Order: sequence, then structure tokens, then C-alpha cells
Amino acid sequence: MCGSFAFALKKMFTVRRSKHNPLLAPLHDHPWEATAAFNWCPVVDKDITHCVYRAVALPELMGSKSGFLMSTIGHAQSTDGEHFTDRKQLIVPEEEWEKFGCEDPRVTKFEGQNYIFYTALSKYPFTAEGIKVAVALTDDFETIKERHLVTFFNAKAMTMFPERINGKICAFLTVHSDLPPSRICLVQFDTIEEMWSPLFWERWYSDYEKQALDPRRFMNDHVEIGAPPIKTSEGWLLVYSHIQNYFTDKKIFGIEALLLDINDPRKIIGRTKGPLLIPEESYEKIGQFPNIVFPSGAIVKDDKLYIYYGATDTTCCRASVGVKELIDSMFPDRVAVQIKRYIDNPIIAPKPSHSWEARATFNPAAIDLGGRVHLLYRAMSMDNTSVIGYASSADGFHFDERLDKPAYIPREIFEAKLVPGGNSGCEDPRIVKIGEMLYMCYTAYDGIHSPHVAITSISAEDFLAKRWNWSKPILITPENVDDKDTCIFPEKIHDKYMVLHRVEHTMCADFLNSLDFEKDKITRCIPMLTPRPGLWDGVKVGIASPPFKTKKGWLLLYHGVSITSTYRVGAVLLDLDDPTIILGRTNAPILAPELAYEKLGQIPNVVFPCGVIERDGILFIYYGGGDSVVGVATMKVDDLLRMLS
Repeated sequence: MCGSFAFALKKMFTVRRSKHNPLLAPLHDHPWEATAAFNWCPVVDKDITHCVYRAVALPELMGSKSGFLMSTIGHAQSTDGEHFTDRKQLIVPEEEWEKFGCEDPRVTKFEGQNYIFYTALSKYPFTAEGIKVAVALTDDFETIKERHLVTFFNAKAMTMFPERINGKICAFLTVHSDLPPSRICLVQFDTIEEMWSPLFWERWYSDYEKQALDPRRFMNDHVEIGAPPIKTSEGWLLVYSHIQNYFTDKKIFGIEALLLDINDPRKIIGRTKGPLLIPEESYEKIGQFPNIVFPSGAIVKDDKLYIYYGATDTTCCRASVGVKELIDSMFPDRVAVQIKRYIDNPIIAPKPSHSWEARATFNPAAIDLGGRVHLLYRAMSMDNTSVIGYASSADGFHFDERLDKPAYIPREIFEAKLVPGGNSGCEDPRIVKIGEMLYMCYTAYDGIHSPHVAITSISAEDFLAKRWNWSKPILITPENVDDKDTCIFPEKIHDKYMVLHRVEHTMCADFLNSLDFEKDKITRCIPMLTPRPGLWDGVKVGIASPPFKTKKGWLLLYHGVSITSTYRVGAVLLDLDDPTIILGRTNAPILAPELAYEKLGQIPNVVFPCGVIERDGILFIYYGGGDSVVGVATMKVDDLLRMLS
């Protein structure tokens, strides 16, 4: 491969929910868990996964507590970590300090003994003063041999390290969980008995803030302990709950992770850059309390981290992520997948001598044809008219052919300039070859009406000869619908032509019977990909370039827009037989604005590809930088597939 490169090192991982989720749900045959079963925590003993979980009974129907929901702690076990049997009640209220419920257990096996920490409720109606931490001890998950009240102050989510650190017994807990702002704090004991010693806790509580670690990014965030810490060669991995906008009506529940120093767990040495999970699936969005995912347990097996979490305070679910990939993502200097920007970017820039491309050249379509890479790029004049320019290259980097005149110009009233000086014309093309014809979709805009998608075609022979005999453009999206970012799949899917498009903030699909666009147009939005609030693609998503076929599925790049209006690039893997099924989606972007030509320009902080080609296993990504110039970046297809599949 020719050329020099600037490296942008992207750490990528994919979090996969179990296809069997939810793994535990309420059982109506068990009145004690007929309303909900959630917030579970596993521990493995002799190839058996024991899980303790919060079980919520049917509501009281009579007396002063009519409508009251009692929480107790259940137990289930599994040989594979996914299919659980033998569900039974394990911890029920016996003491005054837990008379109104036992909630949200975490279990750790420490020096041969299982310690189950849980939230004990002593007052009803519930108040912060009646919400405290308790612990129960069991050898076999059959009987509880002792239990103790741990804290005298409001606290939740205590979880114990599985081994001593510098000779100390260590645990985390969330102090003032119901009197925010809460604090995640480390506590260290010399003996087990100190865990329930009032004298110990009085001393510790008088100075607890010195033991706090604060992973909040903003003051409006709320954090709570999730799973028991897991020891890795890099440090202690702590999965926790990170709730954005907690003090507003726009809360976003997320699951995140910290990497803590192996000898001093108060030191954060690495962290995820955003949520691993947010509520996306129906079982995470619909339930007792909608739009909640809450981590309460985790184990590592076969180099994967399995996160056990509650969904909508109703069911128990599980998700997994590679441990190495997750930890690597926390360190900027580590390489998981290499995105290589061409060092001589931008490869196409405005030409003041050409009035039609004097302001900007960006967002190029790409196709590999006749031994050359052909780019059809959006070009803007000083009066903000967009046309399509042409350039080509033998190696994909050096574009030694660039035409002095546009390859495509506005021809119809729906793309004419109706507002002097306003934006108008033909924007953001995507091109595919079907048979001997090339089909180009683009955004047609007149400056007044909603943007539409237009499509035109040209024979491959004419295209290569640069005889621009484009067919008459036809609008294929409905009137008065903001619909953009469109392409056709390069081959039929079950005898139909699948089209991807974006309606407002969502990437959609539709299926057409033919390529006769006078008769067949886009009429449906079959939701494919939606924004993930709280993540880098939380505001808007749309295709980047047309998908291309691989042995593992259709690979599709997409753009995502964040709350800061930053445009980044991610990837999804679609099922070969039914591309409406998403097999994998990147949690982190594969390309983000980093260099000056991406961070500055007409629109700052934008990387926006419209074209991708593949040569010898290398993906060439052609993108607009800052809505002003064209750049190219490369990566190995197998690297991306390995992460997604």
C-alpha cells in the first residue's frame, strides 16, 4: 500500500446482550416473586453459578399496608450461567431493622464463606433513615447461619472484595444513596466482626468522605455501586451504575466500569468513556419502572466479562464484553483497532479558481470500478449551491484526476435555489452498482421545503467514459418528511431491493419491488437503528456509506451525532439473509474529529463518510471533514468484523 499515514488509535468493543434475556422474570406461581425478580448477583462454586436476586411479592390487599410490595431475596442456580432453575426464597425479614423488606443483594465468596450484602428496610412509608445495609452469611445457599445490620446511616449497595488487600478486608458501599449526592466509598476492616461493629462504623462515618471516589462527570450525575469488584492483571474492575441528568426528568440510566489500582482501590486508573449499556431493548424500556438498567453482579469466564443486571426493576438480564477490549478502551495509548488517516489529508480541498467548488468540497461517494477509485463529492459555491464533483485515483490515496466541471448539477425545481444565497442543490451522494448500472442517491434541497432524496442512474460504460448521461432524477421519499442519507443495497434481498434511509433521527429500511422509481418509492420507515441517549450517537443516526457484503454479514458504517453536535462514525453488522437484523454495533466510534481539518470548517467537529471501498481486505473510508474538505482513512476489514461478530 502506498502513502504515509497518521494513526488514530480507536479502542473498540461490542457489548452483547444474551439472546435469552430476560433470564429471570416474575413467576406468578410464586406469590413472593410474582411482581418482579431483578438486580441479581452471581457467584460461581464448583461449576455451579449461584445467583441471589431481589424478589417482589404481590401487593398487600388489606389493612394499613394495602398496596405494599414486600421485597425478599431469592436464589437460583445454573450450570451455564444463563438457564436458571431451583428458584427459592433465601432471605426473608426476621429482624426489626429489615421488617419492611430485603433488597438488591450482592454476594462475594471470601475465605470460604459467602457474604450476601443487601438493603434492609425498617420504615414504611420508606424514608432514607430506614434504608441501611445488612449482611447475611451462608455456606450452601440453603440456610442463613447468621445476619447482621451493618450501617446505622443511610447506605446501599455494599459489596466486598474477594480477597484481602494489604492484609485488610475491603468493601465498597454507596453512602447517602437516598440523600443525594451519594458517595461511593471504600471501607477497610481488620476483622470480619468489624463489619457489623457500631463502634467501628461510628469512627469510619465521622470521616467517610476521605474514603470516597467520585466517578461523576457532572454535578447532575448520580452513581451507585454495581457489582462486586473483579481482580484482573491490570487492576480491580468495578462495574457500577452511572445515571446522567439524575436531578431532572431526563434521567439516563447507564452501566459503566472503572479500573482501580490493585493495591489502592481508591485510585481510578482507567474508566469507560461512556455507558456500556443504556435501556434499548423492550424489556429494558417497559416494566415496573421504565428505562432502567442497573448492574448488580459480574463474573469473568473465558476472557469475557458477564454483567448481570436488572431491567426496569422487573427482570434479570445478562450481557457480555471482552475483558481485554474493555480495559484497552480505557487507555488512550493502546491499540485495539487501528484507524489510519492518510497523512496527506485532506485529499480534496476547495479550488478558488473553480467557482462551483470554491467554498467547500466534502462528503464523497466512492466506487471502485475499472481499476480506479472514483469519488463523487459534494462541492459548494460561494452562493451555497451544491453540485457533485468528480475525482479518481489508481491507489485510493493520490487523486491525480479531478475534473474542472461538475459531474452532476441541479436540474429540477425540487433542487433549484429558491432563497438567494441559501443552501440548495445536490448534497451528500451515495452510489452503488447493480448490474451494469450505477445508482446515485442524494439529498435534493431547494432551501425552503423539507429535504428529499432523489435518485438518478448512469451506465457503468458512460460513467467510465465520463459521459455524464445521468437519468432524470426522481424523488423517492414522501413530501413534508425530513428524509435523507439514503442508499440501495447492491443486490436483491429476497427478490426485493432494500433501501436504507433516515427519517428525522432514526435509520430506517424499506423494500421496493423494482428499480422503476416512477412506480416504486419509499413509503415506510422500518426502524433499523436508533440513537442511544447518553452515548456518542445519542441524538441522531444515519447511514454513512452503502453496505458491503462480507462472509459474516453486511458491514455498514453509520454516522452518529452527540448532544454536543459532534459527528462521529460507528459500524454495524447486519444479517446476511435478513439485513434488518443487527448482529453487532460498536459501542465506541471508529472515527471521531481529532485533527484541525475535522474540528474546524463550515461545521466544526464533523467526520462524515458517504463512500467506502474495500481492496485486499483493507477498508478505504472517504469522508468529509468539517463540512469543508475530503479525507481518507483505512482499516482492516477483519479487525472490524472481529469486533462486531
